[in-house]
Amino acid sequence: MKRIALFPGSFDPFTNGHLDVVQRGATLFDEIIIAIGNNSSKVRYIPVDQTITMIEQLFQDEPRVSVQAYKGLTAEFARETGARFLLRGLRNTTDFEYENTIAQANRHVNLGLETVFLITSPALAAISSTIIREIHRFGGNVDDFVPFALPPYEGS
Repeated sequence: MKRIALFPGSFDPFTNGHLDVVQRGATLFDEIIIAIGNNSSKVRYIPVDQTITMIEQLFQDEPRVSVQAYKGLTAEFARETGARFLLRGLRNTTDFEYENTIAQANRHVNLGLETVFLITSPALAAISSTIIREIHRFGGNVDDFVPFALPPYEGS
């Protein structure tokens, strides 16, 4: 049976930390679906369609990695795609506490779903999409934190 992992998140923006998790996860799974969820409590910084295009270009030479947007429960989307694993990166113990709670809820919704945690590489542990957005919003250089150039900020 094919080992399919779903790597869910908002990826707003997709960071070098996310890239690291996908690359390392590719050694564990036959296929990884980068799943861009619609978080109703967040307003996106970069539109989903633009994010999908940028990530697809990044993995254009890796046929085992795909990108899809979804709405609804992650555990249900995993069932729809045939994914039996959720891939998650952990930067610190705070991430673990948060992710552990979500993993338990996902398993309640989808009993066959296992969450696999990868510890973030130390050089990337300080990177978060939130910090990158703030630096970028105010004109700072984020090139060291993201695997592709971000579009200019057009907000107010």
